[in-house]
Amino acid sequence: MYSEDDFLQLSALQHFIFCPRQCALIHIEQIWVENLFTAEGRIMHDKVHEEHIENRKDIRIERGIPLRSNELGLNGKADVVEFHKDEQGGWIPFLVEYKRGKPKPDDSDKIQLCAQALCLEEMLDIKISCGAIFYGKTRHRFDVVFDDVLQKETQEAVRQLHIFIEAGNTPAPLYAPKCDSCSFVDECLPKTIERKLSIKDYLLRETKEQ
Repeated sequence: MYSEDDFLQLSALQHFIFCPRQCALIHIEQIWVENLFTAEGRIMHDKVHEEHIENRKDIRIERGIPLRSNELGLNGKADVVEFHKDEQGGWIPFLVEYKRGKPKPDDSDKIQLCAQALCLEEMLDIKISCGAIFYGKTRHRFDVVFDDVLQKETQEAVRQLHIFIEAGNTPAPLYAPKCDSCSFVDECLPKTIERKLSIKDYLLRETKEQ
């Protein structure tokens, strides 16, 4: 159980897995930079949240639902929760997260969605078996099953995130191709700073060998 002061944003989890340095710049140093990609993502989320409740046949759609978990120490919002009516007349929640791009090679988006499901499970005292991620670039939904493996991976990622944020240290940059589309590339300077660090390490090594 986490105290109120220790709660972290759900979005920090996705940032942490995608790039710990990006996570530190946003959630430790409190820096935010917007580029075309983040602007497109923000506009997409704003449109998703415009209508709060929508009723269709056997489906009730709610948007921007606040989420919270005392067990995980996380809070935030769900983009969309579809409540599907079952044969007994009850409602089964199905979370949908909206992303502007395309599926990532890592599990950052799946873990963020699974963390949302764990929050909603705790809030409603139910089990949620699956959800989906809608990617704007592909215009396609990808189903995500919240199996034991993904849940354990999510819980461990949350634990590591709390340790990371509490330590309060911003990691040194490490350049990767994904850096080129990151909104922080001009502040992070991964190519420049990484090269400077490499030179420093070289000089330290040479000094020790003399």
